[in-house]
Amino acid sequence: MTLELLRVIVVVYTSALLPLVVVPWLYRRGRLPAWVPAAYFGSFLLCALGWELWFTYGWVSGDPVDVRRHDVLNQFIPMHINWLLNSLADAGSITLFGLWLMWRSAGRQSRVFESWHWGPFAVFMLWALGQNVAVEMFLYHDQLAVGKPLSWAPLAPTGPWWNPLLFEFNGRTITFQGQLPWLLAPWLIYWGVIWLARR
Repeated sequence: MTLELLRVIVVVYTSALLPLVVVPWLYRRGRLPAWVPAAYFGSFLLCALGWELWFTYGWVSGDPVDVRRHDVLNQFIPMHINWLLNSLADAGSITLFGLWLMWRSAGRQSRVFESWHWGPFAVFMLWALGQNVAVEMFLYHDQLAVGKPLSWAPLAPTGPWWNPLLFEFNGRTITFQGQLPWLLAPWLIYWGVIWLARR
């Protein structure tokens, strides 16, 4: 096993499992709004059903993840929990951290979650897309590269049929389909959070 593969394994498990501990702990201590657990769960479902299950299993014109990546990763991150770990990381480490960034950018005002605010939303969108570019370039570059087709998914509706190369850096590619879920998901997540916070 190389250091790079070990890094991928550590990052995947840490980003998926750490929020499962931190969020309930903070919630029990009264440090989180009442809507946060529902937003966490809702984001998990959105990511799992929106693209992670589809990308993992290659259901519609895509290759399954165990075909697209290194055998070591298949051993340590089995295909049947790949979608689960990725969805947990998407919901906890990416979504909840992005919402925290929104809150910070709004001067720690909870009103940012009660109605639509474009400035904080732009912060969330930049975080979502920025982290996804980093993931595609440095974490999952071997399984998301050009020539390794991803399945069509509800939040990747262009599928592998229209997937232009956006740019290439140091031999690693960033594709439209790989970025599309995190171009669409923040809109749905923010709308859902506003709905939950108003209840």
